[in-house]
Parts: sequence; C-alpha cells; structure tokens
Amino acid sequence: MITPAYVQMMARYNQWQNHSLYGAADTLDDAARRKDRGAFFGSIHDTLAHILWGDTLWMSRFDGWEPPTDKAGIVIADWEDLIKARQAADARFIDWGARVSRSDLEGDFSWHSAVLQRDFTKPKSVCVMQIFNHQTHHRGQVHAMLTAAGTRPDDTDLPFIPDEYQA
Repeated sequence: MITPAYVQMMARYNQWQNHSLYGAADTLDDAARRKDRGAFFGSIHDTLAHILWGDTLWMSRFDGWEPPTDKAGIVIADWEDLIKARQAADARFIDWGARVSRSDLEGDFSWHSAVLQRDFTKPKSVCVMQIFNHQTHHRGQVHAMLTAAGTRPDDTDLPFIPDEYQA
C-alpha cells in the first residue's frame, strides 16, 4: 500500500510544515498562541502540543520512542521547550524514514489504545499513514488559527515542498 519512499517524503513534509507553523507562531506573543480559538484543542500552542503527543505515541509503537505519560496529550508549557521537542521529533522522523523497510510496512500491527481502552489490529501501512494524516489534519487547524491571528505560514501543498526538504 505504501513504500519507504512515501514515509521518507512524508517525514520531510512534516519537518517543512512544522518549521513553517512554528516560525509563524513564533511571531505571536504567548497570549496569542494560547488564546482559545475554538479548535478541538483550543489554542495554537495546545494543538501543536497535541500533534507532538500523537507523534510520540505512534512512534513509541513503531520506533521505540519513550511513550507519553499523559493519555490526554503532551503538556509542554514553555514555548521554547515545545519548539525544541518538535525539532528533535522531526529529526527522529527523518532518521526513522531513512531506516524504514518495505517489510516494516507490511502485515498487521496490534496495540492497545489507553484512550479508547481497547485492543486493535490493523494493517501496519494504515497505522503509518495515520501518523502523517493526524499531523496534516491538526496542522490544518493550526494554519487556520495562525492566519486568523494575522500571521502567514507557508503554503501547505505537498508538490511545493522546498528543495532543502527534498531527499
């Protein structure tokens, strides 16, 4: 269904988009980043923290990352700490993408969801796609909140990924 090349491309896309959104958010003051803007996770800051939480949770399953301890989401109160954690996670995604093999994406994957209190078994490829789909979904919310706050993140279209994020 998906290939290692897809994972590598999406890891680079993830890094580019996070660089864009965090850069735009960094132009706002802390109050503007934390203002409840009606998104599912309320604020720009909390939505960005949720994306990192989801990434950390899924990658604890696929690449041995330390799982989040809070089942509701990562709480990183300090903006600079959130930036550093995001940058570190993005570098780890790039590394993982470089190591992923076709066999890593085949077959079924089983896990227990602490949030839903159920066991699941789904195709590995679907679970890996979910990592990137989850990021894109919530980054779209952040993009809209940033635009409403008066700042302008980069374009989000995958074909326009800048050369510095290409393989």
